[in-house]
Amino acid sequence: MTENVSEAAEAEAPPLLVTRDGHVAIFTLNRPERRNAINRAMRKALKKELWKADGDDDVRVVVVTGAGSAFSSGVDLPEALSGPPPRTEGPTPTQVMRGISKPVIAAVNGPCYTGGFEFAVNCSFIVASDRAEFADTHAQIGLLNGWGGSALLPRMVGTPWAIQIALSGLPVDGETAARIGLANEVVPHDRLLDRTLEIAHAIAKGHPGAVQRMLRLLKEGAGSSVAHALGLEAEASATWRSDGADVGARFGKRRAEKND
Repeated sequence: MTENVSEAAEAEAPPLLVTRDGHVAIFTLNRPERRNAINRAMRKALKKELWKADGDDDVRVVVVTGAGSAFSSGVDLPEALSGPPPRTEGPTPTQVMRGISKPVIAAVNGPCYTGGFEFAVNCSFIVASDRAEFADTHAQIGLLNGWGGSALLPRMVGTPWAIQIALSGLPVDGETAARIGLANEVVPHDRLLDRTLEIAHAIAKGHPGAVQRMLRLLKEGAGSSVAHALGLEAEASATWRSDGADVGARFGKRRAEKND
């Protein structure tokens, strides 16, 4: 009886909650009864809301976290095995995320496994709770990465750590994640969202066009040769048009804030 009630409640609840905090959009994966397993409805909602955020000039940063005690246990495997495979759904959520112009920060609040792990790795960066736990179990259960994990993970943590994580399926805690470069920071659990929003708002205060162009430069230059990355920077500098008055005003405001 309790299970049926829980299933009914889950069916009524949106798989993704979207709230706003100023210029920051907060996406909350919302299937806590299933440890936020990513089902078709959630994938569709993620893509829709990422595209929507990208087209909204008032949204400058996206933060993604999980409801309940987990970030995400990964793709809802029972659903995926019983119906059309996710590859029939068009672009993946991570392909959409890599293509948008706004930074996306993962606030990892708990277990972050397999498909959820791949999703987090595709974010611009990760802030982890001290309750976070990262694991990639694809190879352990006979699957391969399909959301960019095998391409991006070695660039974050280096090849040896990527091999250990991807092949062993063993979990990595938040402190280790921060030490090896998987997460930028690990913070006390009750400060996770506050700290993530603090960083997000610092980004959002920047010049929107410059932030988006710098993000594109950093993403396009990552993994390329230094010569190629320098060429991208030179091209961007040659075509970027600054507003002197705006630059001066922003500089003055930052100096005033620093001196307060």
